[in-house]
Amino acid sequence: MDIGDMRREFESEGLDRNHLDDSPIRQFEHWFHDAREAGILEPNAMSLATAGSDSQPDLRTVLLKYFDDKGFVFYTNYGSRKAGEIDQNPKAALLFPWIGLNRQVIIQGPVEKVSKAESLRYFSSRPRGSQIGAWVSEQSKVITSRGLLEQKVAEIKRRFSQGDVPLPSFWGGYRVVPERIEFWQGRPSRLHDRFEYLRQDDGWLIQRLQP
Repeated sequence: MDIGDMRREFESEGLDRNHLDDSPIRQFEHWFHDAREAGILEPNAMSLATAGSDSQPDLRTVLLKYFDDKGFVFYTNYGSRKAGEIDQNPKAALLFPWIGLNRQVIIQGPVEKVSKAESLRYFSSRPRGSQIGAWVSEQSKVITSRGLLEQKVAEIKRRFSQGDVPLPSFWGGYRVVPERIEFWQGRPSRLHDRFEYLRQDDGWLIQRLQP
């Protein structure tokens, strides 16, 4: 199927250096606020790219749950495929595709586990069903039927029928520590505005990139 004629012009006010905050985290916060105000569906949804020791890129969508000057945090099963790749090669890239605003943000940097206290704080805030789901799923492992998964759900519900669901030892957060952040604003004729922030010892270098 030839879809080469699928295209549209990106109409926007554009992006200049004087529009940008000196801090990429504050700039991200501004754009994230814009995405929420614009009604973008799940603005915290981000593509997470990793590669293990075999250098084969892998990609999936996860949800951003926290960000500050230290980095961007998501949660997962520590036995998952993504966790294994991060163990082998503790670097990642994130992409926020806010297509409705003709914007995207790319974040690259090393990955580290968050503290158990941070993981517990977030885990405790999750709905009980999601807490049970974390115990049930051996994420990324093969399973022969949906029925087996549902049996495990019933078993875990019985196990933790009284009191709070505890934090699994195999579940928690990762933080992507940004070394590079790019802000992309679509413009007509594919002459897009792109600015990257590169971490330096004394702050951030900000420079415009060609489209």
